[in-house]
Amino acid sequence: MNADEPVPRELKVLDTASLVRLEERASGLRLNQRLDPAWVRANAASDGTHYLWPALWNSLPHRPGIPRQLRCELLITLPAGDRVTSLLDVLPDDFAPLPRVISRDEGMEVGRLLDSSPGVREWLLGRSVPGRP
Repeated sequence: MNADEPVPRELKVLDTASLVRLEERASGLRLNQRLDPAWVRANAASDGTHYLWPALWNSLPHRPGIPRQLRCELLITLPAGDRVTSLLDVLPDDFAPLPRVISRDEGMEVGRLLDSSPGVREWLLGRSVPGRP
């Protein structure tokens, strides 16, 4: 891969099984940005739609056997329909075959949700505040 290669400008859509597989892969490779796959299995809507938006290239120079990754913004749909954001490092070979969003309206809505949804940590903290549902 060329070091000057631009970050792909493709919004990808995932089902929950695909999201769990990507989180397991990132965990197995000990990539920097990932969630615990058990947390994803327990908290992501089983029939939910989730999204990945590449933000930058990341590399691990101290681990030359690991190719550079796409650091993606991740939008996760929860069972009640709420959404949370996180980051996920994804290998390019795992990212490329994922289905992409082709609807401009869907892409605009996902962009709005990425900007306005709480992060996983913020969501977890909000759930632990006494008196909050």
